[in-house]
Amino acid sequence: MSSDLFWTVLLILGAIALASPWSIRRIQGFDARNRARIDQERSDRGDGRAHFRHTLKLAEEQVETVSSIAIADERTGQPVTRWLFEGEQYASEAEAKAAREERMVEIARGFYVDLPRALAARREEERLG
Repeated sequence: MSSDLFWTVLLILGAIALASPWSIRRIQGFDARNRARIDQERSDRGDGRAHFRHTLKLAEEQVETVSSIAIADERTGQPVTRWLFEGEQYASEAEAKAAREERMVEIARGFYVDLPRALAARREEERLG
């Protein structure tokens, strides 16, 4: 008897949680992102450069972001903003972002250098398997 009451209360609380505005917004956000991803995949089918865009996006995920730090100036002692990327300080945000972009391109090029070997290994597996 109390077990039935427990499950009924649990079911009602679960339904309330799913119907809450917070849950509905989360579901709608997931749906919007999913639809955008599907639309992007459809447009990529006809785009010959889509592979490069996806490779750069993958490389971007592997590179840390540029962050700002406040340090004392060596000459005046006044606080100045420096930009930090991969442990190196840059005087301007543009320099740090340029270094980040260079790193992303380097990683993306590495993918294309390794691609022939990966494809050859796949063909070899298919041939043997």
